[in-house]
Parts: sequence; structure tokens; C-alpha cells
Amino acid sequence: MKNTKYILLLTILCATQIGWAQKKDDNIGTEVVNVVKPYTPSISDAFKVKETPTLDDEDTSKKENIQYNIFSFPVASTFAPAKGKAANVDKSAEEKIFSNYLTLGAGNYGTINAELFITENVSNTDYFGGMLRHNSTQGGIKEIVLDDKMFNTSLDLTYGSRTKGMTWNADAGYQHQVYNWYGNYPIFSDATISTIDEQQTYHTLYLGGRLGLDNILKESSVKFSRFWDKFGSAENRFVAKPSLEFDIVEQKIKADFVLDYISGSFDQTYNGGSSYKYGFTNFGFQPSIKINKADLSINAGVGFFYSAAQEGGESKFFIYPQITGSYKVVGDLMIFYAGIEGTLQQNSYHDFVQQNFFVSPTLGIAPTDQKYDVYAGLKGKLASSVSYNIRGAYKNEEGKALFKSNGYDGFNTNTEGYTFGNSFNVAYDKVRTLSFFGELKADFSKNVSFGINGTFSSFSTDVESEAWNLPAIQLATTLDVNITDKWYAGTSLFFVGERKDQFFTDTIPVATVTLKSYFDLNAHVGYKFSDRLTFFLKGNNLANQDYQRWINYQVQGLQVLGGASYKFDF
Repeated sequence: MKNTKYILLLTILCATQIGWAQKKDDNIGTEVVNVVKPYTPSISDAFKVKETPTLDDEDTSKKENIQYNIFSFPVASTFAPAKGKAANVDKSAEEKIFSNYLTLGAGNYGTINAELFITENVSNTDYFGGMLRHNSTQGGIKEIVLDDKMFNTSLDLTYGSRTKGMTWNADAGYQHQVYNWYGNYPIFSDATISTIDEQQTYHTLYLGGRLGLDNILKESSVKFSRFWDKFGSAENRFVAKPSLEFDIVEQKIKADFVLDYISGSFDQTYNGGSSYKYGFTNFGFQPSIKINKADLSINAGVGFFYSAAQEGGESKFFIYPQITGSYKVVGDLMIFYAGIEGTLQQNSYHDFVQQNFFVSPTLGIAPTDQKYDVYAGLKGKLASSVSYNIRGAYKNEEGKALFKSNGYDGFNTNTEGYTFGNSFNVAYDKVRTLSFFGELKADFSKNVSFGINGTFSSFSTDVESEAWNLPAIQLATTLDVNITDKWYAGTSLFFVGERKDQFFTDTIPVATVTLKSYFDLNAHVGYKFSDRLTFFLKGNNLANQDYQRWINYQVQGLQVLGGASYKFDF
């Protein structure tokens, strides 16, 4: 009854309010409203009610405490879970590694290639190893009238030990090489050619060793070698390089010492003069400090060298900068590196022969003063499997050795087989080299790898009219593919730009000759018959180019070599 009164009173108030509102005129009229400010709606902050509501419901009652007990009893079960079994994981069979191998191959031009490598663990720490190599060809280059066969056999032996605090090894070896000065200029009669003894024989014997300790004396090496030839030329060389390394205030300090002694003699000069000797002893001290800070790495050092001449040469003292550094611009994706380095390079008759087998045994031997080599570049990765390296450099060398043709002098009293315009001398000059280098390597997958590089150089000389036999352009590219688990193949292409040399005879004045640029295409394919036995086929100079590596020295044409390699253990 009480609630009914309240509802009636509320209804009367609402009706009165509605009636008052409708007493106005029904026509409310029109009006223009000008908005002078754009409407910018905004959302007000929301506030969360933090109060916890209380319950006043009369039906809410207190929970009663219930006490209960669990009666356990055994239940028989015949369920027996099956034992778990690990899932099989597919993986390739691990390739067995053998310690020794034998390779034999034969091809056209009477080519024989053989290699035997043996290594054996004498104990848990000591080991023994040996390598026997042979490479020969019976010649047969088209339009060559002199003997062009070659022979190269070498034996290298080593015995060493590896322990926790020390590693060492002792080495010994012998090499026998036979080459012919077959690059004859076509101006001689058959009678003259028949008198030429064009064969040259080289011998090398060496003993050496290396020692590494887990203390200040990190690594040291020593080597003695004797080199001689068919014409009585002989050379002895002894090189010792101890190296110290230690830390001071978390900085790595290194000190390299160099002792390089060389002495030799030639039986006569190119023009038939008497025998002569040469000899130099170079002493070097190269301290350096290595600094690593975050992405920056710097190796700052200096080289002190003294060259003492024993046989009429000039003794000199040299100081060289030896500073290198790198900075990770973008992690391993882009690394900037730069340096300026100089050194005293000891030249030798043996080293000249390995660069050019057709030098005459009448050379002048002297060291090269590499004043400085300034370079800067970028290296890194374009992708996880693609790396790059670009570099620009400027090098200044005093007394750089350049190979230059000896020419032919019909009045020469020396009539040995190398005096018919078919050998090379060494000319020394100050050479400045500006070069640019670029390289790209890519491993597209574990089965395909590719690489390409190129060097572009510009040379300037002081005395010589040209930088003899130095190419301005050198390019190379390689591709290797694992076709299947059994088959593999690869190819390589080399390009060498034009070079300059000089030639003359008693009837032809001195003239500069341009050797044409050339490219050399090579390929190989192999089949793995088993873990031990592999067959291979190689092809060199596949384009059958008759280019000249040195003036008047034409190379062999298309060459094919087939053979097999067998791996084994004792």
C-alpha cells in the first residue's frame, strides 16, 4: 500500500511536466548556425572503479566445514604400457678419412703425373709424414725445333711432435728439375740449331724445423737450403725467424726477429766473363703492438733492417712502417681495412728460377727495398654465403727485379745453350705500382661454389722503358660442383693481359715487343667409385690457345690427363 502511493505521485509529476512543455507555439522557427571552429572529438580518460563491492544478499550464508575421509583399496589391472622406441633420424653416412693416398695420371704430350702422400702416428704425440711428387712431359709443341720436354720430381719428409706445452717438427727434402731453353728465335740455320745444348738441370736440398712453445717464445723457424745447377752455379741460404709474444696491460706485444743469409756464385757472365760471387746478410727486428677495442682492431709496428753485403755490394740500414687496422662498419657485413707496410725482400737465384724456369745462370742477385705498400679496402658478406673483397693499393719498390730477354749477340764468346736469344736476365729498377683488386666468392649450396677475382695495375719505372713482363690485367674465375654423391666437376678460366719485353740480335736493333693477352680454360670431372678409389679426367688449355707466357716460349695446346686416386691406411 505504501509503495502504491509513491508510484501514483511520480505519475502526476511526469504528466504535469509534459503539459507545460506543449504550451509553447508549435512553430519553433529556423536559424542558421555558423561553426567557426573545427570539431575535434576526444576520448575522456576512463577510470576503473577500485572499490570491491559488498554483498548484502540475505541468501548469502556461511560455508559449512565438511570433513571427509578417503578409503583406498587395491584394484587389479591387466594394462601393460608398451616400451617407448626412439624415432629414426635420417643422416648421411660419415665419410671415412684416410691418412694416405696415391695418385697416378697420364695424358697427351707424354705427360705423367704421380703423387704419394704418407703419414703415420708413431705415438700419441709423435708423427711422421712424407710426400713424393712427379710431373713430366715429353714435349711436342707445334713448330718448336728444340727439345721442350720437362721433368720435376720432389721428395719432402717431416717428423714432428705435439704436446700440451710444445709443438715441433723437423723437415728435409730434395727436388730435381729439368727444363730446356726451347724458345728459339727463327733466325738460325739447321746447322747452328744442331749445336745448341738447350738443357738445364736444377737441384735443391733443404733441412729445416719449427718450434712452438706455450710461453713467450710462441713460434720459431729455421731453414737451410742449397741450390745448384748444371752449369756450376751454386747458392746457400740460411733463414732463422724467432718470434716473441706477451701481454702488457691487456695489450698484445709481439717481436719478430729475422736472420737471412745468402751466398752464391756463377761460373761466368752472359758475355763469357769470369766467375763471380754474391752474398748478403739481412738482420731484422719488427716490434708491434695489437690493440682491440670493440669493432676496431689495430696492429701498429715498425721494422728495422740492416743488410750487410759480403761480395762487393753496399751495406744499408732501413726503417719500414708496419701498420694495419680494420673496423667493423656493419658487423661482418662490411669491414673497412687499411695499412701501410714495408719490408726488405731477399732475392735469390732459387726464387727467380721458380718464377721463370728459363733464366740464364748469369744473374745479378740483390735485395729489393719495398719502401711502402699503402692499401685500403672493404670486405664482408653480401649474404650468408656470398663474400666480397675490394682493395686499392699503391706500392713503391726500390730495386724491383724484372725479367727481361737476353737477346742474341753473334759476337758473344759464350756459346752455351742459353745464349741464342732464348733466356732471360734480371733488371732492377724503381717501380711504383697503382693497383685495384676485387674478389667475389659464393657458396650457393654445399654442392656448388663459385669465385671470381681481378687485378688491374698501372706501373711506372725510372730507368727501364717498361715494367718488363708485368701484366696490367689479371682475371680468374672458378666453379666447382658436386653433381651427385659420386660425381663432381669443376672449371677455371684465367686471363692475362698484354706484357712488354725487349728483343734484339746482331742484325736486328733493340725493339720493344708486345706479348698478346691470353686466356686459359681448364676443366675437370671425377667419379668416386668407392670411399677409397676415385677416377678423374682433367683438361687444360681447352680452347687450344698457342699463346706465349714468355717471349718466344709457346705453351702446349689442348692437354688431357686421366687417372685415379687411391686412399688407404696401414
